[in-house]
Amino acid sequence: MTQRTWFITGSNSGFGRQMTERLLARGDRVAATARDTSSLDDLKATYRDLLWTAHLDVTDTAEIRAVVEKAFADLGRIDVIVNNAGYALFGAAEELTDEQIEHQLATNLVGPIQIVRAAVPHLREQGGGRIIQISTYGGQVTHPGASLYHSSKWGVEGFMESLAKELPPFGIGVTIVEPGSAATGFRLSGSRLASPMAVYDDTPAAMPRGIRNPALPSVSDPAKVAAEIIATADQETAPLRLVTGSDAYRYIRDALRERLTDIESQEASAALTDTTTAS
Repeated sequence: MTQRTWFITGSNSGFGRQMTERLLARGDRVAATARDTSSLDDLKATYRDLLWTAHLDVTDTAEIRAVVEKAFADLGRIDVIVNNAGYALFGAAEELTDEQIEHQLATNLVGPIQIVRAAVPHLREQGGGRIIQISTYGGQVTHPGASLYHSSKWGVEGFMESLAKELPPFGIGVTIVEPGSAATGFRLSGSRLASPMAVYDDTPAAMPRGIRNPALPSVSDPAKVAAEIIATADQETAPLRLVTGSDAYRYIRDALRERLTDIESQEASAALTDTTTAS
């Protein structure tokens, strides 16, 4: 197998860590970025030159550009860009602060956009590559009490789906990963809660308040999910979406069916606004 070089954000936890470990073990090079690179010291001690590390806060556009430029300069070629860094903000829309809203969107939406904008010129010049966006089944599904998290993921999925139609002439493929529940520690370390308002007690918007309960079950094995994500880079044509976990599949299928039913019921009424009668 040809050695590849991967650039991964949030590589010290969750699927990012799982992928980094698996890629290094098979002999690939990894440009691993994180806000705390000391958490990668154990991997650096083992894999040495295969692991390139850099501090990166994906809410800092200037740092994004500098780190991406340095990674390409130091490594020569990067085959796969993985946007993994992110977190979930939960709470009723009214409970969220302005700062929480801005940081959620800066991390989950603007950060990945700027990573891509910094990397695409290099991928284009080298003749191709892959972009992998870690999203969630919540990029196509919604739950009460998660409006901002869903906003960030629906937004980044829209960006990536459009991007996937722009880049094929340059040999660049885009894949959106939509995992279900997995025991990555995301519920504990990757989620933030708004300060609750009593008026939302015992309403649907209060549902996510128990998200950090360690007793909540997980469906997917994180190592298996990481393996499936990595495997997409071996496919000649990048799949637009990769759904992992039977729970994610059911949620997405049901949501799409519901939306399609709603739209199809409006076929006749939609035509009433046409300037001429549709044929």
